[in-house]
Amino acid sequence: MNSRCAACRHLRKRCPMDCIFSLYFPSNDPQRFDTMRIIYGTSNIAKMLERLPQHSRAEAANSMYFEAHCRLADPVYGCVKTISLLQQQIDHAHSQLAIIQAEIAFYKAQIHGGNNQIQNADHRLPVSSFYNYLAADQGNGFPHPTPPPPSIQPPRSM
Repeated sequence: MNSRCAACRHLRKRCPMDCIFSLYFPSNDPQRFDTMRIIYGTSNIAKMLERLPQHSRAEAANSMYFEAHCRLADPVYGCVKTISLLQQQIDHAHSQLAIIQAEIAFYKAQIHGGNNQIQNADHRLPVSSFYNYLAADQGNGFPHPTPPPPSIQPPRSM
């Protein structure tokens, strides 16, 4: 090889042709290896990569880099913080979807209730109580920061 990989460069050794690090830690990105080395250590990275089949190593190296990067950015929570924030966004999207589905069901029931016209045009779906039910039912300890959307008012006939 003409150039050493980032791991061999850090270790100040010659990069062999079968270097386990060369595919995952190129010489043009030494920060990637340094980030992982600080968290896992060089020998542990090598052990983890050697235990995996060849086709899984690239994904494992990317995953370990992400986890190490998150751990350096937030030593207490690491990647758990990112995962928790994403889970909170998913839960919030599910609750919004449930609200919209309930509103659709409400209006379908109103339409089918009589002559294809919406009955009682001033009646609104009690979204806030439904939203509070969903938020309380989550059970994951994450507050839902945004208030529920306002009710959709039926179109007024002219």
